[in-house]
Amino acid sequence: MQNKIPFSTYAIIGTMLFGMFFGAGNLIFPIQLGQLAGTNFWLALTGFLVTAIGLPFMGILAIGLTGSNGLRDLASKVHPVFGLSFAVALYLTIGPFFAIPRTATVPFVVGFEPYINPEHASLWLLLFSFLFFVIVYYFSLNPAKVMDYIGKYLTPAFLLFLFFLIIFAVVKPMGKFGVPTGDYTHLAFMTGFKEGYNTMDALASLAFGIVVINAIKSQGITDIKTISKATWKSGIFAMGLMMLIYGLITFMGASSVSVIGTFDNGGLIFAAVAQHYFGSYGAILLGIIIVLACLKTSIGLITACSEFFHQVLPKVSYKWFVFLLSLTSFIIANFGLTNIIQFAIPVLMFLYPLAIVLILTALCSPLFSNKQSVFAGSMFFTFFVSIIDGYSALVGSLPQASVRVLEAVKMFYHDYLPLYDIGLGWVLPAIIGAIIGIFWPSKKH
Repeated sequence: MQNKIPFSTYAIIGTMLFGMFFGAGNLIFPIQLGQLAGTNFWLALTGFLVTAIGLPFMGILAIGLTGSNGLRDLASKVHPVFGLSFAVALYLTIGPFFAIPRTATVPFVVGFEPYINPEHASLWLLLFSFLFFVIVYYFSLNPAKVMDYIGKYLTPAFLLFLFFLIIFAVVKPMGKFGVPTGDYTHLAFMTGFKEGYNTMDALASLAFGIVVINAIKSQGITDIKTISKATWKSGIFAMGLMMLIYGLITFMGASSVSVIGTFDNGGLIFAAVAQHYFGSYGAILLGIIIVLACLKTSIGLITACSEFFHQVLPKVSYKWFVFLLSLTSFIIANFGLTNIIQFAIPVLMFLYPLAIVLILTALCSPLFSNKQSVFAGSMFFTFFVSIIDGYSALVGSLPQASVRVLEAVKMFYHDYLPLYDIGLGWVLPAIIGAIIGIFWPSKKH
């Protein structure tokens, strides 16, 4: 057992954690936020950081400080059946059904598709995603080496290229901040707060927790308290790095409008910024940044998902799961980014409130002596809001999925449930459920 942990260990684990979190989506959302927020830059960025940095950090802490052996163990504090079903749903969502395929489609759409004949785009996506997942498969085969691959090599390379672009944007700003648009005019903080959900990092933090703990154990650290300490110190290092980069990228977006104009998505903004500073070479630089960002995130997700499913089905080897998840992700990636997003968002809107409440309840568990009924009560009441959140997102993309009874429930929530109209309708039900759980009589053995 290792008693004193050197700072270099925290730095390597923290860099690995940053690398797994920080994918292409983390580049795209803050730069667009900067363009839309304009002079309300700081208020919007603060709201964004609460959910894009605060929630993931709390997710890592929830795993580390409770001594849980991963997401399933943590979620089983609600009930063992819930623990398994919630963990499976979350890993499939941030794994082969959405997040992993997106790691291949985003770099293709942003870095390569604009320069390809539209008639041949499907063929090039097939070839690109095949090569991408062959590389991911190879690097994911040995989970013990993930910290080296991501923490020592891929993330530093990614940061080198990213900072090369950011330094130019900071030293030679494109222009002054523009006028805030849309909800950023009067609700900058809350709009930024909700925008942070799009990174999906709160969900990912629950999945990556086990990877972090295993990386810490691989350093010879076995004591639970020491593991917890290493977890939060590595988390602070990772989140500090993310906060710095989020701030710089948001600044880059806010100062770009007067020169490059506005775009519908952050990927196009990044492409225009790169072209502004480096001309045709900007496309190459952006391609390298996006591919490295997605490659390291994909390796982290494949590793986390494979380790989880191997624990659930130990008769199937870890390497087989790496192969199956890589293959499934490759197939789904070729349905295209738009289709992936359309069918995944309803699931994300359903899972997110449950994940947030689970994290917050776990962190507060010492206050109520880890009482199971508090976990169960808060989750039970949250479920009835999150299911309507998921339904609303589904109807938004598929109007034919509308159901009269669910529409009536949705209108009832909108009219009577506090904070529902800003996407926080789950807050009051979760609190009520927790209070009921505190006073619920404990089972006598």
